Amino acid sequence: MTSFGFKFDNTYLQLPKVFYTKLLPAPVPKPEMVILNTPLATDLGLNFSDISTDEQAVLFAGNQMPEEAEPFAQAYAGHQFGHFTMLGDGRAIVWGEHITPTGQRFDLQFKGSGPTPYSRGGDGRAAIGPMLREYIISEAMHALNIPTTRSLAVVTNGGQVYRETPLPGAILTRVASSHIRVGTFQFAALHRDREVIKSLLDYTIKRHSPHIEEKQNKSLSLLKSVIEKQAELIAHWMRVGFVHGVMNTDNMALSGETIDYGPCAFMDAYDPETVFSSIDHMGRYAYANQPAIAQWNLARFAETLLPLLDDDAEKAKEIAEEAINGFGAVYKEKSLSMLRAKVGLFGEQAEDEGLITDLLDWMHRQNADYTNTFLDLTSEAPPKGKLYEGDTFKEWHARWQVRLAKNTEPLESSLSLMRSNNPVVIPRNHKVEQVLDAATNGDLQPLKDFIAALQEPYKNSSYLKPYQSPPKPEETVCQTFCGT
Repeated sequence: MTSFGFKFDNTYLQLPKVFYTKLLPAPVPKPEMVILNTPLATDLGLNFSDISTDEQAVLFAGNQMPEEAEPFAQAYAGHQFGHFTMLGDGRAIVWGEHITPTGQRFDLQFKGSGPTPYSRGGDGRAAIGPMLREYIISEAMHALNIPTTRSLAVVTNGGQVYRETPLPGAILTRVASSHIRVGTFQFAALHRDREVIKSLLDYTIKRHSPHIEEKQNKSLSLLKSVIEKQAELIAHWMRVGFVHGVMNTDNMALSGETIDYGPCAFMDAYDPETVFSSIDHMGRYAYANQPAIAQWNLARFAETLLPLLDDDAEKAKEIAEEAINGFGAVYKEKSLSMLRAKVGLFGEQAEDEGLITDLLDWMHRQNADYTNTFLDLTSEAPPKGKLYEGDTFKEWHARWQVRLAKNTEPLESSLSLMRSNNPVVIPRNHKVEQVLDAATNGDLQPLKDFIAALQEPYKNSSYLKPYQSPPKPEETVCQTFCGT
């Protein structure tokens, strides 16, 4: 088989065998290409231009694997909606670790490639809609400069999967810095074997945080590093109005990347209690709850490290609690910094937090669109429209102008800062559903047009207008689904 530029170096398989099971993807009858992310392939040093789309489909269906690939499914555990359970890759198989021409290491992983020992009675397959949703949203997140796994290809598998109704089956190829999760450490901790946990700790440090290999307390250093990455990630989510929807501990990657785009969606009207997931009946993973849930997940991570943090159990607990309690301050600093950027503030003034909070409170009361309100503020002239005619907004705008005058940079720099932090376009949920519906019924053009529109989300253009409007009442999508 042609190499296409693949260069595998599969270090995960050096871990104890409890962490994985080697197996091949289940062959599919008639794979067909839906979409190939050529720019990402180029970045990875891969080139598929010399083969036909039929041959590409065979590759991205897993019917024929690259020679150096060593496919395996990963074992892990996790808290799902607060309840602990044994998990693992029930419909995913890692091809291996590809090394790019610049020396970067990425997992390539199939989703929907058939049953594994961790499928728990599931069919191991996936429907085309959820796989294309992950493709759209993950690539949009990348364009928004938010750490994320990415999507290399989607193929249909020539068969159907049966959920509420029969749906076309599909396989996604995901690219990730790794698939090491909080849940991977929870799985390791279940073995009550210090060496098993330490092997995963050492591997994770080598792969994601080599700068802490020489630290005296490596487990504490890794914990603090993961806290920092997650605080940064969640602040980014909040910055653009992203609701992950299923922040289980098995969906928190230690790399700091957004992973697992199930019932995710972007908020239209600003409401801190926004929930989309059809299975989140109590609002556990609502927009405003995401920072607190991240801290809760990190506490579960810290628990797995207790045997390594200190030989004295009580001392280890104190060390862990101190680190986890520090999350709030780290998150607040990152969040406030990003919110300052959204309203063009340089430097720090005592009134900044109140100024931003008052804007968000006004947006909530007015049912104002989160993305478009911030976008309207990026013009040099005051925003126009009925929304902005009330005294409350005018008073806020006057206070904002006074604060801008205190900036250490000129107005043009403030506007530039705002424009680089406030997207002009996001993958609005009603648009996502429209293009997925078309694609499921065989029309891929809306999908391709939509993906093209999301490529430069900080650059306003007239052709983006169809994608910028909030949904009409009849277009509003209130619920999203996991798609498993």
